[in-house]
Amino acid sequence: MSRPLSDHDKRKQISVRGLAGVENVADLKKNFNRHLHFTLVKDRNVATPRDYYFALAHTVRDHLVGRWIRTQQHYYEKDPKKICGGWQMEEADDWLRYGNPWEKARPEFTLPVHFYGRVEHTNQGAKWVDTQVVLAMPYDTPVPGYRNNIVNTMRLWSAKAPNDFNLKDFNVGGYIQAVLDRNLAENISRVLYPNDNFFEGKELRLKQEYFVVAATLQDIIRRFKSSKFGCRDPVRTSFDAFPDKVAIQLNDTHPSLAIPELMRILVDLERLDWDKAWEVTVKTCAYTNHTVLPEALERWPVQLMETLLPRHLQIVYEINQRFLNRVAAAFPGDVDRLRRMSLVEEGAVKRINMAHLCIAGSHAVNGVARIHSEILKKTIFKDFYELEPHKFQNKTNGITPRRWLVLCNPGLAEVIAERIGEDYISDLDQLRKLLSFVDDEAFIRDVAKVKQENKLKFSAYLEKEYKVQINPNSLFDVQVKRIHEYKRQLLNCLHVITMYNRIKKEPNSFFVPRTVMIGGKAAPGYHMAKMIIKLITAIGDVVNHDPVVGDRLRVIFLENYRVSLAEKVIPASDLSEQISTAGTEASGTGNMKFMLNGALTIGTMDGANVEMAEEAGEENFFIFGMRVEDVDKLDQRGYNAQEYYDRIPELRQIIEQLSSGFFSPKQPDLFKDIVNMLMHHDRFKVFADYEDYIKCQEKVSALYKNPREWTRMVIRNIATSGKFSSDRTIAQYAREIWGVEPSHQRLPAPDEAI
Repeated sequence: MSRPLSDHDKRKQISVRGLAGVENVADLKKNFNRHLHFTLVKDRNVATPRDYYFALAHTVRDHLVGRWIRTQQHYYEKDPKKICGGWQMEEADDWLRYGNPWEKARPEFTLPVHFYGRVEHTNQGAKWVDTQVVLAMPYDTPVPGYRNNIVNTMRLWSAKAPNDFNLKDFNVGGYIQAVLDRNLAENISRVLYPNDNFFEGKELRLKQEYFVVAATLQDIIRRFKSSKFGCRDPVRTSFDAFPDKVAIQLNDTHPSLAIPELMRILVDLERLDWDKAWEVTVKTCAYTNHTVLPEALERWPVQLMETLLPRHLQIVYEINQRFLNRVAAAFPGDVDRLRRMSLVEEGAVKRINMAHLCIAGSHAVNGVARIHSEILKKTIFKDFYELEPHKFQNKTNGITPRRWLVLCNPGLAEVIAERIGEDYISDLDQLRKLLSFVDDEAFIRDVAKVKQENKLKFSAYLEKEYKVQINPNSLFDVQVKRIHEYKRQLLNCLHVITMYNRIKKEPNSFFVPRTVMIGGKAAPGYHMAKMIIKLITAIGDVVNHDPVVGDRLRVIFLENYRVSLAEKVIPASDLSEQISTAGTEASGTGNMKFMLNGALTIGTMDGANVEMAEEAGEENFFIFGMRVEDVDKLDQRGYNAQEYYDRIPELRQIIEQLSSGFFSPKQPDLFKDIVNMLMHHDRFKVFADYEDYIKCQEKVSALYKNPREWTRMVIRNIATSGKFSSDRTIAQYAREIWGVEPSHQRLPAPDEAI
C-alpha cells in the first residue's frame, strides 16, 4: 500500500517549473557540451559564467530553430494575414558587446533607406533623387509560443553605411571624413531615444522612426509579392489583396510615417492611382493611441521634414488637402473645425501633427483602457470622432501571465496550480475559481507564506545592492514606472515626508512600519523628472539615517529600473502605487502586474485602475482622489495650490521643509524648482488629492495590521485579474481590427509527422 503524498510531493508533481516541456535531458546536456566546446571553444577549466550562459542559450536556440522554420513554412502554406549621487546619470549600455546568441543576422535581405535629396516631377510621376542611402540589415529573433511549437519572428534593423561609401573619398585622401560620415549613418540604430530637446536630437529621432518604417515596409511588400518563404522573385502584381494579407498596427505616433511611406511606394514605385493607394493604405493601417498629454503627441517641424523627407512632406500635404475637403463637405462653413483637424499646424513653427495623420490614414483608432478611449472621443480627438465614429474602439491593455506570474513568481504560480490546476496559465479567466478559496485557511496561509518568502528574498537583494537593512515584516510600498509629473511620484514623496514628520512628532506612538520604494527613469532632457529623482534620494538620506525613525520607515530609490528588476520587486510588493491625476494615465500595465502578483492597489480612478476596481470590487481597492469629472470642474473653477497650502498644516510644513533646505542642507535652494512648480505651475494638481491620499494611506496601514483580512483581499484581487491577460487583448485586436481569428492550433514538432 503506497503512502499518501506529502504536500511537498504534491507540489513537485504539479510544479510549474517543469512546464517548458523539455523532451530529453540527456540530449540537452550533450548539446550544451557541444556548444561549450565547438561554438565557444572553451572547456570547463576556463569557461566563465557568461560562457555557460551562451552555451545554454545556443542549446535552447537549437531547440527553437526547427519549430521556427516549421512555423514559417506553415504560414506560407496557409497564407494567413501577417501581423506585424542621487542624480540620474545616463550611461551607454553596450548590450551587444559580447554578441546576442538569440538573434540571426539576415544580410541577404539588407535594404536601402533614403534620406534628404529632392523631388523631380516627371511624366512618369514623382521621383525622389540625389538621396543619401543608409542600408538596413535585418536581425531575426525567435519568439516561442506557449506549448504549441509555434515560433514567430521579431525582426529588428541595424543601420549600415554602403560599402562603396568611402571609396572616392579614400582615393583623394578624405578617409577621415569618410569614416566620420559612415559613423553618422550607423548612429541611426546605435543610440536609443536621443535627447530631442535640440535640433540634432530631433533630426536623429525622426531618422530613426523613418529608418525602421521604411525598412519594414519594403520587407512587407517583398514578402507580399513572393510566393514562398525566402523567395525574392515577385509573383503578385495586384495590391487588391494587400489589406487581407497585411495588418500594420501603428503603436502610438512613432511609426506614423508608415502612412506616407506606404503611399509613396504604392503611388511612385508601384504606379497605383492615388485613390486606390489610399484605399489600400487605410484598410491596412490601424492606430493605437497611448497618451492624452498634448506634449507627447509628435508634431514634426515642416522644415525638418522638408529637408530629411521631401517627398513624404508632399504626400502629407496631399493627404491633408483631400482630408480637409471631406471635413468641409461634412461640416460646411465650419472654418475653425478645419483648422483644428488639419494635419498641418500653423504657428511660429509650422508642424505636422502626426496623431492627426494616424487617424486620417487608419481604419481603426483605439485607446488602451475603457476610460482612456472615452476621453479620446470627448477631448483631443472629438472632431475626428464626430466625422468618423465607426473608427473608434477600445482595447484594454494586458500582460502575459507566463512572464509576470509563472516565471517571476513560481511560488505563487504553484500555490494557485495546486488549487485549480495549470490551465489558467493560458486561460487567465480561470483564476476566478480562486474566489471559492477566499475563506480557505490553508490557502490564505500559503499565499501569505509565498509573499513573505518573496519579501525576504528581495530584502536580501536590497541589502546586498543598496547596503541598507530592510525590515521584511514592514509593508512594502512600491511605485515603479517612468518618472513623470503626471504619474505623481511627488504625491508619494509628500506622503513619505508626512509619515516622517509624524514619527518625529510622536516617536513613542505605534506606527505600521513601511519600506517605500520608488523606481523609474527620467528622459535625458526632462529637468523636472531628474529633480524628482534627486528629491527621492535626498528624502531617503534623511529618513534612513534618523535613529528616531529606526526601521519603521525606509525610503529607497530603485536605480536602473528594468524588466529584470521588476521581476524581483513586483512579487515582493504589498502595495502598488497607481496615483496619476485622473484622466492622464492611458492604461498602465504595471498596475496589472502588481494585481496578479498579490499586491493591493492604492490609486485614482484612472486608466485601467477603473476596470481593475470594477473586476475586484471597489471595496477591495484603496481608491482616493478626484475623478475625471472632478478634475474638469476644478479646471473650470481654477486650481489654486495656495488654498491647500494655507488650509492644511501638514502640507504647509512639508513645503517649508523643502524650501528651507531641510532635505538638502548643503544646498538650501536645491528644490526651489519643485516648490515653485507645486505652488504655481502644477498641471497635475498634487495638492488637491493630498488630504484624501493621506487618509487612504491610513486605511492601508489599518488593514495591514490584520494579516488575515489583508491576504483575503489579496486573493480577491488575484482571482479577478484574469481580464488583464495580453491573450485577451491580442485576441480582441485580431478579431476586431486585423480581421483574423485567433487559433489555438498546436503545430507538430519538427520530429513529428505533419
